[in-house]
Amino acid sequence: MSMSPESIKRRMVELMLRLAPEEGYTAAQLDGVTFMRSNRSLPVTPALYEPSIVIVIQGRKSGLHDGNLYVYDAQHYLVLALPLPFSIETEASAEEPMLGVALRVDPLLVAELVMELEEPQPAHPATLYSSPMDARLSDATLRLLEALADPEEVRLLGPSILREIVFRVLQGEQGNGLRATLAQNSHFGRIARVLQRIHRDYQQSLDVPSLAEVASMSVPTFHVHFKAMTSRSPLQYLKAIRLHQARLLMIRNDMSALSAAQRVGYESPSQFNREFKRLFGRTPGDETRHFKTLLRLAPAVDTAARSAS
Repeated sequence: MSMSPESIKRRMVELMLRLAPEEGYTAAQLDGVTFMRSNRSLPVTPALYEPSIVIVIQGRKSGLHDGNLYVYDAQHYLVLALPLPFSIETEASAEEPMLGVALRVDPLLVAELVMELEEPQPAHPATLYSSPMDARLSDATLRLLEALADPEEVRLLGPSILREIVFRVLQGEQGNGLRATLAQNSHFGRIARVLQRIHRDYQQSLDVPSLAEVASMSVPTFHVHFKAMTSRSPLQYLKAIRLHQARLLMIRNDMSALSAAQRVGYESPSQFNREFKRLFGRTPGDETRHFKTLLRLAPAVDTAARSAS
């Protein structure tokens, strides 16, 4: 007997409260899956998501990028085809916490599915979009959460359900962005290749001519296409990635501002402090204290122990 949409939501909320018992981020017992929970509303703050599918079970999140607002809640999921810094706001309360699950996009899995689909690449793909949840995607999400709550099911069924969710997104009304990242000879694919290089080597000394060479473009052409996809110049994007990574190092690894600045490629501590405050609105120390709880990564819940108790 099929479940009603209300029953599906209640069951997903119940599972999420078990799988993410603490506020912040919780690793799932399946690689590439992370739970999100917030017991309070959070004001607009800069954020960095890796390529991912974000499904909100309860509460509401909204993202602002390049002047466009993207809402993701129980009725809409968010897709980032490329890693993008943008601003997010969270609506939640202690009575109804924001509960969500982020699925990291595996390019090899996407490539495999796209080859099976054999559909043409889009002319103007979106790098970031929100789309309505449909019944099949909701059903797959529920089955994934059920599997994640059971140590045997997550091992045996988790990967196949995750594959199904990526398939559903690719088949969705705006799944073209994920397909386009694989088109190596398109402008989209070339810039995607540069973004991968930046995220891999952001600590190193990177300059625009060398990045344009990775994209096989002239510097002026590279500037135009890079900004069209990310809404930032290459150097602005690189700076944002370094600052976001430094923030994570300070919050999750208890690293000092000086050590974090050096780790991500800054030579001048004063320049790092100045640019950090310009982006996040707080000094490195104040920002670390503010987000230490919210952005920490909790270990996966031992579902075997919970089921035995």
